[in-house]
Amino acid sequence: MSSRAAQAIRFKGRSYFSLTMSPDAPLEDWIQRLDGWLERSPSFFTRNAVILDVRDLGLDLATYRQLLADLRERGIRVLGVDGADESWTGDDLPPMVPTGRDVRPQAASEDIPDPAPGAPTEPPAAVSGEHETAGWGRPLYIDAPIRSGQRVVYPDGDIIVMGSVSSGAEVIAGGSIHVYGALRGRAMAGAYGDDGGKIFCRSLEAELLAVNGLYQTAEEIDPALSKKPARVWLADGMMHVSRFD
Repeated sequence: MSSRAAQAIRFKGRSYFSLTMSPDAPLEDWIQRLDGWLERSPSFFTRNAVILDVRDLGLDLATYRQLLADLRERGIRVLGVDGADESWTGDDLPPMVPTGRDVRPQAASEDIPDPAPGAPTEPPAAVSGEHETAGWGRPLYIDAPIRSGQRVVYPDGDIIVMGSVSSGAEVIAGGSIHVYGALRGRAMAGAYGDDGGKIFCRSLEAELLAVNGLYQTAEEIDPALSKKPARVWLADGMMHVSRFD
């Protein structure tokens, strides 16, 4: 008679990056704005699933189901829902998730200066390959171009790219983004609720720019700024893009 050693089931804690989508009322108007945004950036959600935040909507079950159906119809995948009635469960509904918080607190960026493109810097750590972080609140330096299909996510501070960002690539930072070459892909600064996030680049050719959830696609950016040094920032609740020399 043989016996087998019991095999343990292994669980690991792990953090993942996700976008949070927070609709506002009235939902009909919000869906119309979403449709307009998707017309300008139709492939944005191809690789980006979301957490749906419905805490402030006061939905009933029928409206909740309709919202989920509207998002599925537009190719938006919902990983989980924050703020819905916990009794709303079922095989056709996404799971509930604990109420989250921004990964990077606002104060984390207050003492980090924004180096202008072209200014000399002394990087604390040069990274390549899988891009390990340099520590909480310190800039992440990338000493190589970011190729199409690659994504760099750094919730803990600024990202400084010593080369270019290719079309089809994404750079997502909790703080600011500095690109010392051409920015042709997508850049999202202040991605965790930081209105002080900024984007700087030597040559503006971006597919999409975003700061703390406010977006502009290539079609919305002033053509006069094409292939010029540029900066992007928020002021008075609006996103601004201007030449930066």
